[in-house]
Amino acid sequence: MTLCYHIIAYLPLEWAQFTFMQNALLAVLLIAPLFALIGCLVISNQMAFFSDAIGHAALTGIAIGALAGLADPLWTMLAFATVLAILVSVLRRYSSASTDTIIALMMAFAVALGVVLLSRGGGFARYSRYLIGDLLTITPFEILRLVLLLVLVAGVWLTFFNPLFFACLNRSLAKARGFPVWRLETFFAVIVALAVTITIPLVGLLVINALLIVPAAASRNMARNMAAYVLGAVVISALAGVLGLITSFYWGTATGATIVLWAMLFFILSLAFRRR
Repeated sequence: MTLCYHIIAYLPLEWAQFTFMQNALLAVLLIAPLFALIGCLVISNQMAFFSDAIGHAALTGIAIGALAGLADPLWTMLAFATVLAILVSVLRRYSSASTDTIIALMMAFAVALGVVLLSRGGGFARYSRYLIGDLLTITPFEILRLVLLLVLVAGVWLTFFNPLFFACLNRSLAKARGFPVWRLETFFAVIVALAVTITIPLVGLLVINALLIVPAAASRNMARNMAAYVLGAVVISALAGVLGLITSFYWGTATGATIVLWAMLFFILSLAFRRR
């Protein structure tokens, strides 16, 4: 990691001379492959709405942490996101309601509960960082946490990609072949919940789902096979991240939202390849 700092510092660019920008650039280069790997499977499994629900439900995890007197509510956010992911998976299996209905109900409940708890005494403004994110204040410890998360997600992706992708293509056939579809889906839902929750303070819950989905969606417009799909998502996510970071530095805008705008530009450009 020290070598990365030295390489960035030698770049003949104004923004690269600031330590907080060096930290933010490292974070972007870690988040890009992390979100790309997850985003490809999220889209293939039609879970885009689920990841959005997890992001917004983080409000309740923050509220629980605040009520417990924790300085950093990350652990309560992780615990609540994990419980919510498992609950959604259980309801998908045993309820007659459609998946989008279940997710909408759980998100509505979780968001409402979080807003009620956080707004007691007019203290909601203290948690605005979680709404818009603050990538420029990332610490070396948080970067290390991103490294560990990326290693975990990459390991899960390499180990379970084939059965997960098979299940998303045809759940009935996957069950007939003996794949534990429900356990695979639950496990992946928990991984998505952990990744989204850990990165919310950096990106912001208002835009985190777009950052997760848009690069993968843009790559899907252009890719002809799965390898190109994943690689394209990583490249687009990295480009949008770096360009958004630099743009936000000079414009003084929210970094997460600026990155999403660049990602949307790449998505619009990808439509031309889709037509061809």
